[in-house]
Amino acid sequence: MAAKRILSIIQSWETVRYELLNTKISDLRLQIEGSPLEPFTRRLHRELDAKRISFKPDFYLTDSWGCPDKVPVIGIPFYLADRRLRLLEEEQTGEVEDDNTIMMFLRHEAGHAVNYAYRLWAQPDWKEMFGVFSKPYRDAFRPDRFSRQFVRHLDSSRYGRTYAQKHPDEDFAETFAVWLNPRSGWRRRYRQWPAIQKLKFVDRLLRTLGREKPKRLRHRLYRPIDRMNLLLVDYYGQKAKRLRRAAQGYVDDKLREIFPPVRGLTVVSAAYLFRKHHSDLLQRIIRWSGLEEEEADAILEKLESRSEILGLQFRRSQTGQKIMDMVALAISLAIDFAYMGRFAG
Repeated sequence: MAAKRILSIIQSWETVRYELLNTKISDLRLQIEGSPLEPFTRRLHRELDAKRISFKPDFYLTDSWGCPDKVPVIGIPFYLADRRLRLLEEEQTGEVEDDNTIMMFLRHEAGHAVNYAYRLWAQPDWKEMFGVFSKPYRDAFRPDRFSRQFVRHLDSSRYGRTYAQKHPDEDFAETFAVWLNPRSGWRRRYRQWPAIQKLKFVDRLLRTLGREKPKRLRHRLYRPIDRMNLLLVDYYGQKAKRLRRAAQGYVDDKLREIFPPVRGLTVVSAAYLFRKHHSDLLQRIIRWSGLEEEEADAILEKLESRSEILGLQFRRSQTGQKIMDMVALAISLAIDFAYMGRFAG
């Protein structure tokens, strides 16, 4: 009897999987209210209440975590709104967010939302503490994994311990997340770190400003699910293709930073360098980003292709330096895509 029951369950899941994969995402009728996500969004609002922050960000379902640029609304991956889709996501990609990770992301994105709602990034004291908001994202750089100038929040092996170093906006969001977490013990944990000054700044700023009404509440959503009219099977099947399209144009600027114009008899093609070290780069991307091989390979193909089209070159004497820059850029692109489902910038 037990064997028959197990077989029945397996066959039932096969039917459910088939039906889900052949349904348009926009037809899944997903919503946060009443879903497995609602306890987490309510918990985030309670944590904001505990800090006496009057602003409560809205949430919407999309294909990745994130806030649209300067828009104080939090996007959450749609598969987390349905237990069947969560199981399917894990089956298709090999991983899915657990409860702790969901709260980590919500607190981080809440930091972005609060920053945008109150336009904190425009204040002189915010700029002095975190930097200039309009500066480019730091993609081709060597993060200091031992720095105590930055808090550590998104610090799993997948996202690394240096996410706050990418950009002032991320630095603030990570600092805010640690400050918001009622169990972080930030005063004790960071008391010997220079990062404590950022945490104290956030604490002082939001004790007063948090009670005020936000300055910006307009919503311009990025890829909401009601506009995602592709079948779920295509969503999973076309992930690498979406990665290639998203990279177009964005990688050009980054590549030009690494390979500025040069002249001389000893110049080498950047595309050749990508081809020569393709295998090593591929393994490093997979190891540090958590992407599948097909997705990581799509990044390298894009970098190689754009380098060739742009005619980028470098001096042979700089080969070692350029390889390190290429590794940093490729891994950064992969982490951006793994984290947000799209490239930052």
